[in-house]
Parts: sequence; structure tokens; C-alpha cells
Amino acid sequence: MGLSSSSSSSSVPLLLILLLLTTLATKSASQPFKCTTSSTCRSLIDFVSPNATTISAVKDLFSIKNLRTILGANNLPPSTSPHLSIAAQQTIKIPFACICINGTGVSNKRPTYKVVTGDGLDHIAREVFSGLMTYQQIAKINGIPDPNMIRVGQELWIPLPCSCEDVGGEKVVHYGHIVESGSTLELIAQEYGTTRSTVMSLNGIANDSSLLAGQVLDVPLRACNSWVSSTSADYPLLVPNGTYVFTANSCVKCKCNAANNWTLECEPSGLPPAANSSWSTCPSMLCDQTTLSLSNTTTTSGCNTSTCSYSGFSNQTIMTTLSTCPASDNYGTTISLSWKYMLIALHLVMLIVYPL
Repeated sequence: MGLSSSSSSSSVPLLLILLLLTTLATKSASQPFKCTTSSTCRSLIDFVSPNATTISAVKDLFSIKNLRTILGANNLPPSTSPHLSIAAQQTIKIPFACICINGTGVSNKRPTYKVVTGDGLDHIAREVFSGLMTYQQIAKINGIPDPNMIRVGQELWIPLPCSCEDVGGEKVVHYGHIVESGSTLELIAQEYGTTRSTVMSLNGIANDSSLLAGQVLDVPLRACNSWVSSTSADYPLLVPNGTYVFTANSCVKCKCNAANNWTLECEPSGLPPAANSSWSTCPSMLCDQTTLSLSNTTTTSGCNTSTCSYSGFSNQTIMTTLSTCPASDNYGTTISLSWKYMLIALHLVMLIVYPL
């Protein structure tokens, strides 16, 4: 009897510790991202598939309308089959629209999930959506007072964490990165082109010991510079390195490559306008008063490179602008010649002031 009592009492603290660890892990993995702006924005988040599936099934799970959207976020060719296999525990980036509500960011009304027989909010949060949010967050965003009271066929708004905040005065794409076992803040910062202190500040982290495998971190991704006007329907067009997007009702494809001096490269997509648009054909993409079309480049005067760049769209128009950049070798030559003439002038002045 005494042995049984001792064994029972010693197991209580162990159970409490396990419960505490589970609670902490759940809390850290679902920390809300700070978001106070009034506009929506593009965001990304990791999804670790719990089972073997296809990229089309992942698209449908996250209510993504067009397969090309998820292909671009993962830099997969536009021709990729919707039957592309996604292995169990494979990570895939999910693109979605973000909105700020009460100081935090959540996915804007999507994805939605239809409850099936046997579902519970905790199962939906932890197993269907791999712990990207908690069941309490699903209940709150959907106004469900009792998490146990959901019905088959009910459609739930799934609140993915996100943000639209500027970071360091720059517009960025906020990326919900799932921490891998053994990772560190320094490694994460280096991989995604930010700083350790920035990641710590955004996520309220004191040190590496605060990181947990499976935690969703807010990581800011730098976007390529573009000529998109603030009056454009797709402003600000933020495309992070190694990704591409289709815009202007699918008529334009824009990609970001840091090796191209962080300049957004846009070209005609070759696709018909999106089915939900009012366009029957894609509008002209010529730069005004030139024969250059979108993405065409020409060299003028032997020193300047002019490119027909995408600057947005509205109504029935795709806007373009002629951007001109001086060639670096010419700039260097000009500086070299300037110094040469300056030295000659100094020599002449010295001869006048101090004749031989």
C-alpha cells in the first residue's frame, strides 16, 4: 500500500511537468504577430504536411484559388503538375492575404475549413493544420463560445498568423517560419537575409534557449525593388527573393532574384486574363513613345541601359515606365577622366603661381 502511494505521488509532479511543457510548446508555436496597419498585404507561412499528399490537395486545404500562386511561392515551374507529390513532413510555403485585427495579424477570411464527422477544434488546429494556430484562436475568430460545440458541415475561418508591419522603415514580406530542431536565431537570420536582433525583437525572444522546434517565427523577407505606382491595384507588389507572382489579372509575371541587384523583373506571362477579371484579352504592354514592350531592354548612347518596366495596372490598362540606368563601367570611366583633368588643371595652376 505504501509503495503504491509513493509511486502515485511521485507520478503527479511528472504529469504536471509534462502538462506544463505541452502548454508552453503550444503557446510558443502560436504566438500572434504584431500588426497595426489598416491595409492588407501578402504573407507566407510554412506548412509541414502531416501525411503524404499532393500540391493540389495542399492548395485546396488552404483555399488558394490558383495553383500558380502556390507554385510561385515555392519557385516551382508554372508547368508543374497539380499531382506533384508532397511527402509526409515535407515543408511547403503557403501564400495568403493578411489583415490586422486588434493589433495582431491573421489570414484574411481564408483559409476556410468545413467540419467533418469526428472533428474537434484541437484536432483541426494541431493535426489538420500542423499546429500553425491553437484551437482557442480558431474558436475566438469564429465566435464559438464552447469549442466542443461545432457541427458537421460548419465552415470555419482558419486564422494563420501574419503581419503587414514595416520593419526598419522598409516594406517586407512577413514569413511564418517553422523552427527546425537544432536551429538557432543566427542560422535563421543568415538564411533569410535579416539580423538576429531583428528576429528577436519581432518575436519577443531573449535568446536561443527560448526557441522550440515547431515554433512559428515572424521572419521579415526583403522584397525586390520595383517601379509599381502607389495608384496601382497591386501596390505594394512585394516579391521576396527566389519567388515569383502573377499579377495584372495574370497577364504579367514578376520574379525576384537578389543576384539581379534586387530589381523586380516583370514580363508578359503569355497567359489569358484571369477568369474572374473583366478583361477579354491582356492590354498593351508597350512603353509610351517607344517600340519597347514590357521587359525589353535597349542600350542608348553607348552608356545607358533603358528597360520597359512594369509599373502597375488599373481598369483596362497595364502601366509601364521606361527606366534608365547608367552602366557601371561608364561611370567608373567618367570618374577616372574627371580626376585626370583635375590633376592637369592643378599642375597648370601650380605653374602659374610658382613659375620655373
